[in-house]
Amino acid sequence: MTKQPTGRGVRLRHLLALALIAAPGVVLADSDNVIEIQRGKALATSGDCVACHTAPGGVPFAGGLALQTPFGAIMTPNITPDNATGIGSWSADDFARAMHEGKRPGGTRLYPAFPYTYYTKVTRADSDAIYAYLRSLDPVSNTVNRSTLPFPFSIRTSMAAWNALFFTPGAFKPDPNKSEDFNRGAYLVEGLGHCGACHTPLNAFGANKSDKYLQGGVVDNWTAPDITNDAQAGLGKWSVDEVVQYLKTGQARGVIASGPMKDVVENSTAKMPDADLKAMAVYLKERGATGTPAPSPVSADDRRMKVGEAIFVDTCMACHTRKGEGIAHVFPKLAGATIATQDDPSSLIHVVITGAQAAATASHPTAPTMPSFGYRLNDEQIAAVVTYVRNSWGNAASPVTADAVKAVRAKVTGAVD
Repeated sequence: MTKQPTGRGVRLRHLLALALIAAPGVVLADSDNVIEIQRGKALATSGDCVACHTAPGGVPFAGGLALQTPFGAIMTPNITPDNATGIGSWSADDFARAMHEGKRPGGTRLYPAFPYTYYTKVTRADSDAIYAYLRSLDPVSNTVNRSTLPFPFSIRTSMAAWNALFFTPGAFKPDPNKSEDFNRGAYLVEGLGHCGACHTPLNAFGANKSDKYLQGGVVDNWTAPDITNDAQAGLGKWSVDEVVQYLKTGQARGVIASGPMKDVVENSTAKMPDADLKAMAVYLKERGATGTPAPSPVSADDRRMKVGEAIFVDTCMACHTRKGEGIAHVFPKLAGATIATQDDPSSLIHVVITGAQAAATASHPTAPTMPSFGYRLNDEQIAAVVTYVRNSWGNAASPVTADAVKAVRAKVTGAVD
């Protein structure tokens, strides 16, 4: 057993440590490195790196998460400083090249599932800070199969053509006609935060539809909503403070974060400085509205609405209330909720089938959970209740078919009957 120092021995250690800190040339190197690592940690948090680079139940940043793409699953790499299976042998230049050009050491091209199309806007100083933070982590040996895509998508050299068509490298350039908050928000949303990776629809080649930037996308069978300032489909009715509140707590305007956004809030935005969240909100609120026309609601006399109402009263009313108002901080509001009125009803169908859990944050540590109803409601019943929710209490959206429910059920549960 090792004898622990006590009394005078401890005091001598403290004096020695103070002498080292006070030594010329030592304090700058050590303190600068600590500051750089802490800055890199904050930046990695803003980029939500841990979400993609951690497998369920795995060690943070050790990779192994299967990212689902239209072309197959891509396994995320180990980015701990392990020499054999991680990025321990990478230099800061290697890391910056991956961030800015989408290339591994040696020139092997990365797939845009790693959002280098956004990270290209991250400054070299910020890239170096993230690299310093990752280098400070404990190395984890975890070999990840990086060749999971089927032919011909497995041919990485094809990314040269993809990049020529859809990738414009280059650092972020602030708009001199905009405020400091706007430009900081633009840097975070367009670059490090890569919000458009989920909130922008993709074309047939898996690239963003640039003319529909931030107008909503699909990720892991969830619909990521429009986050422009559009009054009908986006954030037009939200204030800057409400957007900040949602990003910080996972709750605002009766909306409670769930699905992939739950993870974003818990791992990233809830831990970001309020000033950065405000900057993001300012930027999003200045994104031009798309002018989505308000649809006409389905008539209350429609048979689907009658059936849906009966199911809602029997199954949903206890938590969401008869008027769809929900219960503050516990159960989300359905009246006026984007998840209910967005064009693509997949998220609402998904929640009814599988259930969902809200984000747990420092200010709201209890994460309310909605149970699954897919086991006892068939496709026609779910279509009816979702149609009812989408067209009640002032909501208006297209009706949902049983075939649409069947398609979502097959994706989220594997059931085909």
